[in-house]
Amino acid sequence: MNPLVAAALELETHWKQAGWRACIIGGLAVLRWGEARTTQDVDVTLLTGFGGEEPYVDALLAAFSPRIPDARAFALRHRVLLLESHEGVPVDIALGAMPFEERAVARASVFEIAPGARVTTCGCEDLLVLKAFAGREKDWTDIEGIAARQGSRIDVELVLDELAPLLELKGAPETGKRLERLLRK
Repeated sequence: MNPLVAAALELETHWKQAGWRACIIGGLAVLRWGEARTTQDVDVTLLTGFGGEEPYVDALLAAFSPRIPDARAFALRHRVLLLESHEGVPVDIALGAMPFEERAVARASVFEIAPGARVTTCGCEDLLVLKAFAGREKDWTDIEGIAARQGSRIDVELVLDELAPLLELKGAPETGKRLERLLRK
């Protein structure tokens, strides 16, 4: 089995057995909604809430190897836990707590990423929000691929409604205008 798929399944099994709410985001979700591209890691949003992150971080560190020294302190300070799967695949776990993250995880659905391998990924619209918010050039390339593949199936209003308050916090309203132009082509 592909090591990335194996890592995604490993993580999903872990969070489901723990009764946690989470979904895969990033490059593996792009495989579902956009144009195929290579990815080197597995990205996850795990709902921890604000102030309750420590038990999640500690349980994950007991089950997986950290990628950096003092990964626990880094995670609690920056809200991302940097791990690796048992096969050595890099794993980034975002400690989710914002209302958008809660809604994104609630909207997530199962995807057969490989024959017999089903994982939970964020929805198309939520992936667009995450990519636009991150705003790196590779994110815009992913956005273009998602828009080309999904076309009129995208709920543009949902994307813009979810993105607007995040961009307000970031102070980057021009990103919303760029995304709207791209999605309405």
